[in-house]
Amino acid sequence: MASQGKQDALKLLAEDHRKVEDLFEQFEKASGDGRKEKIAKQICTELKVHAMIEEEIFYPAIRGKIDGDDLDEAYVEHDGAKVLINEIEAGGAGEEFYEAKVKVLQEQIEHHVEEEEKSRGNLFQQARAADVDLQALGEQMAARKAELMKMAESGGLPPAQTATMETI
Repeated sequence: MASQGKQDALKLLAEDHRKVEDLFEQFEKASGDGRKEKIAKQICTELKVHAMIEEEIFYPAIRGKIDGDDLDEAYVEHDGAKVLINEIEAGGAGEEFYEAKVKVLQEQIEHHVEEEEKSRGNLFQQARAADVDLQALGEQMAARKAELMKMAESGGLPPAQTATMETI
């Protein structure tokens, strides 16, 4: 886990991205329903916490300072992922479409990460160029992340809540 208060917001988010990429790779290599399900649940927890700290702290801090369309797209991408996360958490590795859902989630996250930190004019570049205290944001985000991870370990997080779409 990221060391609390020792890094800027973008470094914390990038570390989260690398961790989830590694977990998706582990899922692909895993054998046995139990192992796959354990890794998938860990992916879901990591992504729920990541989305929460972005939506509660990071995105509001950069709203109005970066391209609003890019930020709106990030929220909608989160919501698409949240729908799959809730489906994966509610299901089990032996169920039909389980692995397909994890694979599609991986593809969505890869696209989202590309737009946040790798493509030209990405959110991270825009945030770095804006008048935002990334160090203070990082400290706030690390504290919230630690709180959410403790919740996840002790009793679990509630299902992911969408911000831009209604779920049926």
